[in-house]
Amino acid sequence: MTAPHQAAPGKDEATRALAMSTIAFTICFAVWTIFSIIAVRIKDELGLTETEFGLLVGTPILTGSLVRVALGVWTDRYGGRLVYTATMLAAAIATFLLAFAQTYQQMLAAALGVGLAGGAFAVGVAYVARFYPAERQGTALGIFGVGNVGAAVTKFVAPFILIAWGWQAVALIWAAVLVVMALVFWFTTEDDPVIKARRAGLAPAPKGFWSEFAPLKNVQVWRFALYYFFVFGAFVALALWLPRYLIGVYGFDIKTAGIVGAAYSIPASIFRAYGGALSDRIGARAVMYRTFAVSALATLVLSLPTGDYVLRGINGPVALHVEVGPVLFIAVAFVLGFVMSLGKAAVYKHIPVYYPQNVGAVGGLVGMIGGLGGFVLPIAFGALNDLTGLWSSCFMLLFAIVAVSFVWMHVAIRRMERRAAGGLSYAAQ
Repeated sequence: MTAPHQAAPGKDEATRALAMSTIAFTICFAVWTIFSIIAVRIKDELGLTETEFGLLVGTPILTGSLVRVALGVWTDRYGGRLVYTATMLAAAIATFLLAFAQTYQQMLAAALGVGLAGGAFAVGVAYVARFYPAERQGTALGIFGVGNVGAAVTKFVAPFILIAWGWQAVALIWAAVLVVMALVFWFTTEDDPVIKARRAGLAPAPKGFWSEFAPLKNVQVWRFALYYFFVFGAFVALALWLPRYLIGVYGFDIKTAGIVGAAYSIPASIFRAYGGALSDRIGARAVMYRTFAVSALATLVLSLPTGDYVLRGINGPVALHVEVGPVLFIAVAFVLGFVMSLGKAAVYKHIPVYYPQNVGAVGGLVGMIGGLGGFVLPIAFGALNDLTGLWSSCFMLLFAIVAVSFVWMHVAIRRMERRAAGGLSYAAQ
């Protein structure tokens, strides 16, 4: 439970908490997406199918998603400094053991542990939110979310280490960096104001564990979760899938595909801070409308399959070739990543406003569903490739998801507006 501030933290204390949390989340995100690069080599070594590849890439995302609710609640109860440090150390151990895995089953088991790094997001949100007032939380959480750029770090650096020393070296180096980050975080941060107030007897002890989950009964929470399934889950899925897509469709080598994938991840991460500030200024709802509108158009364009068609023209048959070339693909993918970054910040702007006493539980649930998107979607992409034989089928699926999200949001907002006009409560919509 996120209790009200008992004493406003100092500016330096809040800035340090935000900065260190963001750096730590960047490292965690780099570890969380490690399979986006090393799984390409593992696929070749083990002769994996597209579906098996998708499962391996998505398994860390599964763990990082499922643990978010628990980690968020533990952060509310015990403080982000302790939970964040413990999460990083646990993920580092699993990443170290990954380097010694020999079989596909062993790699899947190690991947479950690597995924703990993804749970750091729920910890950071609950921890950082306690240092800032409501009118600045959108900006603060947007800055924290820039840690998504860790995916770009992996895509820029990992291919060169992989080629020089093998994929095992990537796992060992990433594990070592995570241990160092955990120690730095512990010794440079302080407990949040609520934890300090509880220790001083100025704030009540947290309520019962299960009471933390009471807000999850609201339909509104699950609507926010669907938004995040797309803006974050699809972002993670594409960050993992793009190298494989670029290699398969356009014949890029792994270094080039990794660099392009990293270039996609950077604006899709950095502009999350702008999305937070924009949500503070014009409202999260307006940002979500823009996000879904542009995303629908972008995924529609990218879903066009390459093909040759014959049209009945006035003077006879007209041959038509349809193809999304590499330049157009990269340009549209970057636009999609940009608006996703705005949407990610807008979703989390809602949570401290609607549920200030349950940021950990609600933020954890929304983050869990979004993270599950990052797990389910790569598997679905691989399965759709196997079933349809169309590379662009992954974007057809994303178009369907964003269309459903857009319609549900608009219908829910219109219903709330009608109830507001009638003087009725609409908090649970």
